[in-house]
Amino acid sequence: MSTVLDLEQIANAGNGVEHDIETAHGVLHVTMRGVPKGNRPIILTYHDIGLNHKSCFNTLFNYEDMLEITQHFAVVHVDAPGQQEGAPPFPSGYRYPTMDELAEMLPSVMTQLKVNSVIGIGVGAGAYVLSHFALNNPTLVEGLVLINIDPCAEGWIDWAASKLTGWTSNLVDIIMGHHFSTDELTENQELIQTYRLHITHDINQDNLALFCGSYQYRKDLDIERPIVGLNEDTVKTLTCPALLVVGDTSPAVEAVVECNSRLNPTKTTLLKMADCGGLPQVVQPGKLTEAFKYFVQGMGYMPSVGMTRLARSRTASSSSITSTDGSRSRNNLNSLLEGSGSGAGPQTMEVSC
Repeated sequence: MSTVLDLEQIANAGNGVEHDIETAHGVLHVTMRGVPKGNRPIILTYHDIGLNHKSCFNTLFNYEDMLEITQHFAVVHVDAPGQQEGAPPFPSGYRYPTMDELAEMLPSVMTQLKVNSVIGIGVGAGAYVLSHFALNNPTLVEGLVLINIDPCAEGWIDWAASKLTGWTSNLVDIIMGHHFSTDELTENQELIQTYRLHITHDINQDNLALFCGSYQYRKDLDIERPIVGLNEDTVKTLTCPALLVVGDTSPAVEAVVECNSRLNPTKTTLLKMADCGGLPQVVQPGKLTEAFKYFVQGMGYMPSVGMTRLARSRTASSSSITSTDGSRSRNNLNSLLEGSGSGAGPQTMEVSC
């Protein structure tokens, strides 16, 4: 089911307080909603190429049930350098930060905003940045929601261009192929036109090309799945709980499955959204909000918050769930999203909704 979007309305909703933060690799524009709540982490978001924090996340964060969640957490939206609304062009000869350097900018954000830890939500390039940040700073990251994550080094431009046979392979077309499946590009015209216009007119094209180039030439995350009881303390992988999200028709499905195969199965949930393409946070904000709520509850936060409206509309009997700590998230995702859990042994739980 398509979502009708008015990006001007999205952009003007819940603007928050904007900050330009100096880091070792340049200035980073961030927007903070709310005030940090005691020792709780903040929610920190990082958007994908061709988007900024508003076009990537405002549909999700203005969703009614998500507003209930954000009563409990401050939110910091990060715009990659030069991608925010009204960003000036970079000077001639400017060297854009690498993906590794984009991740290295985030501790400065936390320090200046007096934040101790985060729950990250990243999409595409932003999911890669947050993963790299968590690998380098495991004590600063309590959990990650990674949408359309690709842990591999190979450039997506060649792959995306191969999907666009017969198209003019300019930057905007390639980014559209990165975000949307072939079916979406031909069938969901309203959504496609909205985002094509946004990418073309609302983001400085030279700045965008620099961000895309940085993502294209990213390194492999170089993570591997630990063997429980053998090398989980020595292997390089994410140590925090992770929720991997992808639409079932997204062009990122294979990449997300590959990432899932490299993560600790006891701390990872893979959520495949039915009837959903490349932007689940835009097209299916209700399902993603529900999954996020139980993910956060599984980390020990918001234990008294009830079901979302989506969960209340389901008929599945799930009121007897009493699991605690990290298992709560996995059980609730399994039951309330009507997915099928893994079998015996240490396998990542896969959920369909």
